[in-house]
Amino acid sequence: MTDHKKIGLIAGSGRFPILFAEEAKRLGVSVIAIAMPGITDPNLEALVSRLYYFKLGQISKPIETFKKEGVNQAVMAGKVQHASLFGGISPDLRAAKILWRAADRRTDTLLGEIASELKSEGIELLPSTTFLSHLLVPEGIFSRRKPTAAELEDILIGWKAAKAVAAFDIGQTVVAKEKAVIAVEAMEGTDACIMRAKEIVQARGHAPKLVVVKVAKPKQDLRFDIPIIGLETLKVFSQASVSALALEAKSAMIFDKEKFIKEADRQKIALISYPPSGPTEKTL
Repeated sequence: MTDHKKIGLIAGSGRFPILFAEEAKRLGVSVIAIAMPGITDPNLEALVSRLYYFKLGQISKPIETFKKEGVNQAVMAGKVQHASLFGGISPDLRAAKILWRAADRRTDTLLGEIASELKSEGIELLPSTTFLSHLLVPEGIFSRRKPTAAELEDILIGWKAAKAVAAFDIGQTVVAKEKAVIAVEAMEGTDACIMRAKEIVQARGHAPKLVVVKVAKPKQDLRFDIPIIGLETLKVFSQASVSALALEAKSAMIFDKEKFIKEADRQKIALISYPPSGPTEKTL
């Protein structure tokens, strides 16, 4: 729990840092934000008490800044593309040591090392759902249209594949159609995975009508990562003719949830969520 007075924010890209800062401000919590030029939305500055910019790969100075500001709890929110780790950064000495001692360059491994580094300096990394638990997906159908029998079969296939892929920290999204896995998310991200699936299907002369399944990792660490869907992805759904979306209940977030559901209903997209075990033959 936070002390409800001050909290640190390590802000990546997208809406996540904005939503976190808006809710913290509503609750009267002072936010000290660490941002990255060209990555973090500049509109964040108007929502936080203070904002400091550091380049990707700097760790020592952000930690020093948090300590100077009296921050002992922080949240990570927003994306930093995993592919960035393979070029375009100049790690400081502390970051270089983390990269050297990490067992591999999987997202969870590297972020776990950063969390340990923060903890060693008296800064606790809180779950990224802090202040935003109301955006977590409820279990069940939450759209006007229910999934069809064919869509449920694709969800079952997609869920098994997504859980297997997520276990290896490769991606958390799978796109299925007609009982086949069409595309699996890797470093390119959810939206690019969906568009790739569309291209694959269309190249074979078929109409897309895709089913998207997005799950949590088997041991999801909510401090670093949580499956997220938002309004921007709905635009991709429209372009790719996505007809159904399945999410993991209470382990995925929908940004701007009311608007998202309203627009999904307009597009006649079926929305459903399951517990971690997912659907079974009996539930179809």
